[in-house]
Amino acid sequence: MKRGFGSDNHSGICPEVLKAISDANINHALAYGDDEYCERVEALFKKHFGEQSSVYFVFNGTGANTLSIDAMCRSHEAVVCAESAHVNVDECGSVQRVVGCRLLTVATSDGKLTPQLVKTQLHGFGFEHHSQPKAITITQSTELGTLYTLEEIKALADLAHEYDMYLHVDGARLANAAVALGCTFKEMTTDLGVDVLSFGGTKNGLMIGEAVVFLNPELARDFKYRRKQALQLCSKMRFLAVQFEAYFNDDLWKRNAEHSNKMAQLLYNKVKDIPSLKVMYPVQANGVFVQLPREIWTELQKHYFFYDWDLDNDVVRWLCSFDTTEEDIEMFVDKLKQLTVNN
Repeated sequence: MKRGFGSDNHSGICPEVLKAISDANINHALAYGDDEYCERVEALFKKHFGEQSSVYFVFNGTGANTLSIDAMCRSHEAVVCAESAHVNVDECGSVQRVVGCRLLTVATSDGKLTPQLVKTQLHGFGFEHHSQPKAITITQSTELGTLYTLEEIKALADLAHEYDMYLHVDGARLANAAVALGCTFKEMTTDLGVDVLSFGGTKNGLMIGEAVVFLNPELARDFKYRRKQALQLCSKMRFLAVQFEAYFNDDLWKRNAEHSNKMAQLLYNKVKDIPSLKVMYPVQANGVFVQLPREIWTELQKHYFFYDWDLDNDVVRWLCSFDTTEEDIEMFVDKLKQLTVNN
């Protein structure tokens, strides 16, 4: 399969990460996270998120999101999220099955919640016939490639805490957001009042594994048991941990994210003036969403894999990765222009 624009999950493993896994593949190490590798990486997370933070590695993003919500909510409670949120659209009801709680979805124009939108769901407190709102979850960057500003995140955190609720961030592409906003991870999460973070890396060069990062220490209580019950405890944990060590060291996370964001901007600039094409959302991270005549994008899919995003409106999604090249974009745009001329 040639490099395309279907997903940043389609890319391979960043060479520095692969080397870190290989270098850790020596001798024996204690299992389940009781090893020197995990100890070093836990210290790195505290450096990036604050001394009060704690990290728990899991196998995937769905596990990270579901277990984050499991730590915040009980089965009679509810989570407010955007209709487009990954937990609502692409996680096969895992929150509902594993946690048992309800998702209160809100329609948005750009994938972003606001305090005003969230407040439409903040009612029925104390009424035993209604699920009780207990958390807000947002995605940074969003499923539509847009970004929350630091002020917008803080406003949502303040609202959550005003109502005795928690704020969770799905950070599958948190690195892309951090470089786009020019801030640190801590400035975008801990300093703003975020309670729990799903910290992703596989979309930015890691092989496998994500992390649940507790910024509110009280929520980490008993989490190790919840992780075990949810089948997300890795025995050879060192191989998950060393990936994050390579990721943090020498700002590998930043270089990879800067590159994929840069490639998305290049792609955007090369397609934005094509007459039959409309860019649907601001290109702020590593995704470009466009509306195209169906006969064009279905023909283009014969040459490049990518996802149709909104079939009702003929919107498709193109994502750039840490290994996307300018040549990849030139070839893709050339084929697109050829098809638009022929149609």
